[in-house]
Amino acid sequence: MYIGLISDTHGIFDDRFREFLEPVDQIWHAGDFGGGMELAEQIASFKPLVGVAGNCDNHELRFIHPLHRFFECEGMKVLMTHIGGYPGRYDPRARALIDEYRPDIFVCGHSHILKVVRDTKRNMLVINPGAAGIQGFHVVRTALRFHIDQGRIHSMEVFELDR
Repeated sequence: MYIGLISDTHGIFDDRFREFLEPVDQIWHAGDFGGGMELAEQIASFKPLVGVAGNCDNHELRFIHPLHRFFECEGMKVLMTHIGGYPGRYDPRARALIDEYRPDIFVCGHSHILKVVRDTKRNMLVINPGAAGIQGFHVVRTALRFHIDQGRIHSMEVFELDR
């Protein structure tokens, strides 16, 4: 499966990100959609969407996109939540979810900083796609796309756009 990964759109999903994500089969959104249900529905009408709510998302959106999701994709267990952290510095709630679910891939957002790192202690890949929107301190807007096939993640590509 070909996955597009974004986070922290804060109400923005423009044509340049659509072009980058056009070939993917599914979009994962790691929270802070912004714009309420309208933006989430816009993304979902473009590509199938799996998302979680962020700290800036309203209660209406949280009925459709919960605070965390645990699912399987092509033989890999995936845990997604908005506020997550990194190896050695996980948010306490995220760490409890990681310990409960033991995912192969942990996806989070919130920091607005793109980071892909392996947690060797927990044998999982931690992925934060950075921020696709224009709200926040970041100077580069980012997104990721990658393939997951038969329990293997590969061919990861980064999209960068000046804010």
